[in-house]
Amino acid sequence: MDARDVIKVGMSAERLLVVPVERTVGHFLAHMPKVYATPMMILEMEMTSGDAISGHLAPGWITVGTEVDVRHLAASLVGATIRTTAKVIEVERRLIRFEVVAFDGERKIGEGRHGRGLVNLDRFMKQLDGA
Repeated sequence: MDARDVIKVGMSAERLLVVPVERTVGHFLAHMPKVYATPMMILEMEMTSGDAISGHLAPGWITVGTEVDVRHLAASLVGATIRTTAKVIEVERRLIRFEVVAFDGERKIGEGRHGRGLVNLDRFMKQLDGA
């Protein structure tokens, strides 16, 4: 499968998340504050990117995260509603790149780029089994 046949620049998605305690730095490290953790913000950016294109992939094909270049700009508390957006900015044969942004209300809390690789799920799992 060639991503250029089905994925187009401009495709986008948005997700909303109310920050739970389980997604805070303090949940993982007791001595840290209970603010939205950077890895959790990146996870949400990755999932939003996948949402933008998953409905266009042929059966048996998925994307996996391959690149992350993100800045976490501001802290958000438990209970904050985070809106994450992802927009396709580049499509290669097996790689899709996204512009990703996260907001707490109107305040931008994160921004960057994310890449996802196109893989055949059966072949991918066979490779993992043989590793």
